Amino acid sequence: MQGTVQRLLSTYLFVSRKLTPEILKQIAGAGFQGVEIFCTRSHFEYSMKPEIRSMADALESSHLQLVSMHAPTSRDHSAMRESGTPLSICEVERVRRVEAMDELKRVIDVADDLPYARLILHMGGSREMADPRKRDAAFSTLEHLILHAHDAGVTICVENTTSEMGDPAYLRAFVDETRLTGLRFNFDIGHAHLAELPEEERLEKSFSPLRELVSSVHLHDNHGEKDEHLPLFDGTIDWPAAIKILRSSPQTSLPLVLELKEKTGAEAPTVAEQLAAARKSLDRFELAWSA
Repeated sequence: MQGTVQRLLSTYLFVSRKLTPEILKQIAGAGFQGVEIFCTRSHFEYSMKPEIRSMADALESSHLQLVSMHAPTSRDHSAMRESGTPLSICEVERVRRVEAMDELKRVIDVADDLPYARLILHMGGSREMADPRKRDAAFSTLEHLILHAHDAGVTICVENTTSEMGDPAYLRAFVDETRLTGLRFNFDIGHAHLAELPEEERLEKSFSPLRELVSSVHLHDNHGEKDEHLPLFDGTIDWPAAIKILRSSPQTSLPLVLELKEKTGAEAPTVAEQLAAARKSLDRFELAWSA
């Protein structure tokens, strides 16, 4: 993988707020070229056509490309991903699994009015234990979703997480054994840095099983202990080593999406200040990339 880095930002940075045309203008003004929208209904009401069309207009007027959507991780309208009842493709109970699948189909259907290339999806919750019944449930759900997404021109990318079912080796074995055609991976480098391996082996051993099927990447940093979603170079990830690993991807122009955690509260930085920090970290990353 060669080429320049396209400046892409996940709207997870502002997930507790309504995603407004003003925020999109500020994202564009900070030098970003495209976004991944994190789907919670309070952030972006993805099930309503007028909202979708308004978002399409706002993105166009800000000259921002919608490169991907991140699937909702809870089944209520909660703003933060850590709260609410989990929405999972691994639900063993059929009724709950169908509810989750229907919600994800609504996100895919956004592409009818607002085209995008990839839907980023987690294999269950953050503590999902490996279980043959959950594996079968995930297979059944993904079989339907991949077909639905294909018709919409969307590729489903399952993300590596810190759970057993989100482990890269588990994910690759799942694809190889089920022979699900069309399923791809989103490599989350921050999650990989939390793997229960020696620190210097974490990124390579996480990327290696997924390498040939990685279609997008999430960039963020942490200190190797918890999922902090920090700006790049603010944690302990060895970014020159990480870049070497990412460059080994067979896909050219792999989308690298900056996915930072929102800072909230009375003393939280402004939107402009959080965007400035995001841009600064990406400036450093670009220098290292081109070195």
